[in-house]
Amino acid sequence: MSHHTPPRQLPEPDADAPDGTTAEEASRAPVANDPDPGVPADEPGARPSAKETADSAEDGKAPGKALVPRAAVADDESADAAAPDSTSADEPGPSSAISSSARPGWFGWRRRFPRAAHAVRVGTSVLAGVLVVVVLLIPNRLDRITAGSFLRLPVEAIFLAAVLLVLPARARRITALVLGAFLGLSTVLKCLDMGFYQTLARPFDLVFDWVLLNDAADFLKDSLGRSGEVLSVIGVIVLLIAVLVVSALALVRLADVMARHRPVAVRGTLVLGTAWILCFTMGVQTGGVTIATKGYSQYLTNRVQYVREGLGDADVFDRQLRVDAFADTPSDQLLTGLRGKDVLFTFIESYGRVAIDDPAMAPEIDATLKEGDARLRSAGFAARSGWLTSPVTGAGSWLAHTTFLSGLWIKNQQRYRTTTTSDRATLTSYFRKTGDWRTVGIVPGVRKAWPEGTYFGLDHIYDSTHLGYKGPYFSWTPVPDQFSLESFQKLEHGKKNRDPIMAEIILASSHNPWSPIAHTIDWKDLGDGSVFEKIKKEGTNPTEVWKSAKRVRTEYRKAIQYSLDSLTQWVQRYGDDNTVLVFLGDHQPVPTVTGGSTSRDVPVTIVARDPKVLDRVSDWGWTEGLKPAANAPKWRMDQFRNRFMTAYGPAKK
Repeated sequence: MSHHTPPRQLPEPDADAPDGTTAEEASRAPVANDPDPGVPADEPGARPSAKETADSAEDGKAPGKALVPRAAVADDESADAAAPDSTSADEPGPSSAISSSARPGWFGWRRRFPRAAHAVRVGTSVLAGVLVVVVLLIPNRLDRITAGSFLRLPVEAIFLAAVLLVLPARARRITALVLGAFLGLSTVLKCLDMGFYQTLARPFDLVFDWVLLNDAADFLKDSLGRSGEVLSVIGVIVLLIAVLVVSALALVRLADVMARHRPVAVRGTLVLGTAWILCFTMGVQTGGVTIATKGYSQYLTNRVQYVREGLGDADVFDRQLRVDAFADTPSDQLLTGLRGKDVLFTFIESYGRVAIDDPAMAPEIDATLKEGDARLRSAGFAARSGWLTSPVTGAGSWLAHTTFLSGLWIKNQQRYRTTTTSDRATLTSYFRKTGDWRTVGIVPGVRKAWPEGTYFGLDHIYDSTHLGYKGPYFSWTPVPDQFSLESFQKLEHGKKNRDPIMAEIILASSHNPWSPIAHTIDWKDLGDGSVFEKIKKEGTNPTEVWKSAKRVRTEYRKAIQYSLDSLTQWVQRYGDDNTVLVFLGDHQPVPTVTGGSTSRDVPVTIVARDPKVLDRVSDWGWTEGLKPAANAPKWRMDQFRNRFMTAYGPAKK
């Protein structure tokens, strides 16, 4: 018999052990590593050593049980302590060595490459720690992410370490898993905030903004098609799950590492806690950045407060909705100062204060406004201008339009839906109530069903499919502004023997991304819009434009100039003694253009040839001309409706 014969005689394959265990089960049962007592290690019946086991493997003779050197077993124990087990890492049981040797890693790589395994373990732990700290420290705005943002000591990390150290094994694992998933959710929320700050200059609203995800899906469908939309949504869901899983596993990993090295972890937590208290008390800073921070806790506190306010907003808004100073005014006493006039309320997309105040854009915009003033004066018109504060910035034009027309502060989608499903009267519906105006809407940006349109009291709505345009889209813009205004002239304003018109006109050429953009041409050459094919080809590529913030601002400025030129040229060409034009911006452009400005101001202008029209607003203190002075009066946009109706009501002398 070979000296490699196992030390114990196993039963025959068809024999059963006295206790009922089959021979096959007995052959699979683990055997203790230590030799039997009383049997010398060098006797034929003794258990083989690690060296002998290796030799037998090389000879092709499998021993009764593969043995592992104690050093390797110990190494594997530390490597696998993070995996779930009936015995915690910091509370080893008698079977720990056996379970460790049973988990040698994928295809046994830990045994074959112990140094690499050690490096992977250390690297994974370090990455887990970095991930948790980054999640705690990263701001929720891209413009605030700097190197200094991460050179701080978060009190939340110290608190987490203390909690995990005092918990028993099972509770520690569960707590780490739950808190890690919560950190993942907060990471997703911060990413949403980043996107919203980049477009709307505000954080994601956990109460009201979920409905906007449908709009995002529609945008993907329009841009990438149905398949692209589905794949994008699936990708987002997979990414969301991955973030939650990775965050949870990272915190579990750190919890296990601290448990295995409890004395060091306890001392380190005490030292960091003491350092945080000292730095916070003394206000220690480096490079203007406070070292001791509780920013993550403050972020969560603010989030809770936003949610509480959002949940209570419905009751607040319902009370505001019921108040209307003109609800009981007889129709024959409404807007008497404008009877017989064509009144045009025109919104210029993204026409914000930045276009007038920004030194990089101001010279060109100022020249356009002066040219427009001269153009209007040559046709006998005069203008007065001021400022309005929009409820939104970056996007959300429909919220601004509804605020302006309803006299209510429509700051979110819930308020918009509540308003448009109510009987609240708008500025446009009051014109209709008098019975003296035909009310129409020119809305080239609308490309699908718009049920809310009936709320605004419009007799007829012309969307992008009803303006007769056969030319190309300019990025988001379905119809260039000059063509929209010419269509209004042909479809409504230019008709003979008609009733006075009240029109809501929404000009869309200055909509993001401002590339490519149209330019004004001879009005006689507009035709069916096919002429714009060549103009679009000569325009800029949005992909290239958006690589540079400077180029984005340049194209934005050009788009605003195009809209202003189109509007003032139309008034000069088609306006008469009965024309009254009110035009304004709906909101400021995205932060890429505003440069982080928090202003929500937009210009507003009244243009008329009849001096009596402007005399009625002489006490408003507005600036003469198309450009409002820096110190011109500034009102909230929801205040305009009542001021306008008061100025042009019968009581105004």
